[in-house]
Amino acid sequence: MEALLLAWFRQDGRELPWRKTTDPYEILVSEVMLQQTQVERVVPRWRAWLARWPAVDELAAASRAEVILEWQGLGYNRRAVDLHRAARAVAAAGWPADLTELPGVGPYTAAALGNFAFGLDVLPVDTNVRRIQERTGCSFDSSCAQALFDLGATICLARVPRCGECPLASACPSRGRRYEPLRRQSAFEGSFRQRRARALRAVADGLDPGDEDAVASLARDGLVELHDGFAVLPA
Repeated sequence: MEALLLAWFRQDGRELPWRKTTDPYEILVSEVMLQQTQVERVVPRWRAWLARWPAVDELAAASRAEVILEWQGLGYNRRAVDLHRAARAVAAAGWPADLTELPGVGPYTAAALGNFAFGLDVLPVDTNVRRIQERTGCSFDSSCAQALFDLGATICLARVPRCGECPLASACPSRGRRYEPLRRQSAFEGSFRQRRARALRAVADGLDPGDEDAVASLARDGLVELHDGFAVLPA
């Protein structure tokens, strides 16, 4: 199966800019952005981010307010704070042997960094990779990571996989099956996440958000600071 997968990937794999680098900082930025944001939206923002802060030391030297403002529009803004903290940790002490010591870096992101930046023999297992492993019964090795990402994102879809286009279909025991989604993400419209986003935009614009609960939540995440009852972006 691995040979079939890699042959397909060489011909049909997506051209993504972070696949052309082994710089751990550039890869960390891509992985953090991709955690909750679609690839198509991440590509231009990743390029803009690296144009502004091309090295980890430069991001570390930026203020948290600058980082939060640059992140606007990507959603889940806590990621920006964690990325900034991670950059400062690396600037101060270098890349740790255990990458999960970095703020916001869990086992998956550590595995992705280890594989793509440091050449470690580790397979980063996200939702797409796990789905393919479960459906095929194959574990796959670390060389298949990017191919698995693309297969899961474009062909081996969560509900209705495109088995007729799949390079693994001839040997896949799950060929032709359909699936119910395990869970649905709650709607953004009218959610507390939307209130937080609106409040953060208001603070960034120097306005009163008028939403104490949202502001308090942002403050707990380090996205705003409260001074004499007024919310401002952190220094």
